[in-house]
Amino acid sequence: MLNVILIAAGIYAVLLLIVYLNQSSLLYLPGMPSRELTASPRDIGLIHEDVRLLTDDGVDLHGWYIPTERARGTLLFFHGNAGIISHRLESLQIFHQLGLNVLIFDYRGYGQSQGQPGERGTQLDALAAWHHLVDIRGESPDRIVLFGRSLGGALAAWLAARVQPGALILESAFISVPELAAELYWWLPARLLSRLQYNTRNYLAEVHCPVQVIHSREDEIIPYRHGQSLYEAAHPPRTFLELRGDHNTGFIVSGDNYMRGLETFLTAHLPDPLKEHRP
Repeated sequence: MLNVILIAAGIYAVLLLIVYLNQSSLLYLPGMPSRELTASPRDIGLIHEDVRLLTDDGVDLHGWYIPTERARGTLLFFHGNAGIISHRLESLQIFHQLGLNVLIFDYRGYGQSQGQPGERGTQLDALAAWHHLVDIRGESPDRIVLFGRSLGGALAAWLAARVQPGALILESAFISVPELAAELYWWLPARLLSRLQYNTRNYLAEVHCPVQVIHSREDEIIPYRHGQSLYEAAHPPRTFLELRGDHNTGFIVSGDNYMRGLETFLTAHLPDPLKEHRP
């Protein structure tokens, strides 16, 4: 019996070591389903520009800038941990219909971007995208909306705590990596093992712009309580939009309710004097 216990303990210890050393590959999934650009905004009738961003540590990133005629502002899009920008066309169409220019880019190691993903690296990626809008395109910070979905929510909140955007939208975001890992891997001491933090809730303490939190009760990957906790952590003015549907399709399943919730938030905090000129 003692031998069985020792063997089991040894196997468990090896498993802990594997998880500790390989946690980046568990979080970042740039190859799911592929790093190849399989579509572009042109496929849904949107004009776009290819954009190259250079980070402070010299990494070259690829993205798209999708302009909108008589735009009310610009949305900086931070996508989730799986897939690349060519998998976000439905969202690009939605934000175009809402009257926003959009800058969307792939993190280092994703799509056509160079490098390998990591927490500090992706934060530098976020800063590079912000500086591109403000310093190169001359966008006014108070007309920029930071939007983050899932992992992207942590990056959008991190950036919002360091710059002063017009608004911040967090969709299907988590409290932090250790908090989420403790739920997904309940049989491991995940909080102790985690070298990655992405502490969205802590970042929100330093965010002083309007915040909208969007989450679905049916989210099977990031539980609904994470959205509730982020909403409670945000400073006013803040709003909460509840979706239907799972983690990846909630914004599609919720359809008109999603659009109305975004429009209401944008109208309140990013006024659109030219709205009547758009269909």
